[in-house]
Amino acid sequence: MIDQNDIKKIKEVVEEFFQKMTIVFLSIEANFVSTEEDDKKIISDVVDLNITLEEPQILIGEKGQTLFEIQRLLRAVLTKKIEKIFYLNLDINGYKQSKIEYLKKIAKEMADEVSLTKEEKTLFPMPSYERRIVHAELSQRADITTESQGEGANRYIVIKPR
Repeated sequence: MIDQNDIKKIKEVVEEFFQKMTIVFLSIEANFVSTEEDDKKIISDVVDLNITLEEPQILIGEKGQTLFEIQRLLRAVLTKKIEKIFYLNLDINGYKQSKIEYLKKIAKEMADEVSLTKEEKTLFPMPSYERRIVHAELSQRADITTESQGEGANRYIVIKPR
């Protein structure tokens, strides 16, 4: 389980990581959430790492791909340093949160349109973590269903009426 000492160490390692990359950051905020479910033996620690930069685009990259790769690399470094397994959620200047809100908004609008017209709609190709957001957002709706189609980088979601 991640504790406050681990969070302090995570912040230190992240600061050093970005300093070695010669990236000047304005602030780093780290929080964690632990979830335990006794009946299913699920234990998950999530560390939310929010970084504010003057020039964020270089670390976000096209469609957030650089951000995703930095998150993957940082998680590997941190797991080795902390010696605990956890999920890292890295966000730079609120990019990821804005993207999630945008995806949810588009998903709801398209689902409402499908429900009204009874005609299926296709969303643009997106990575698996973005498709997961859309599927989760629309999973409770009884009037539509979602399905991923396509291969690799061209995988997309189809919203269909029930």
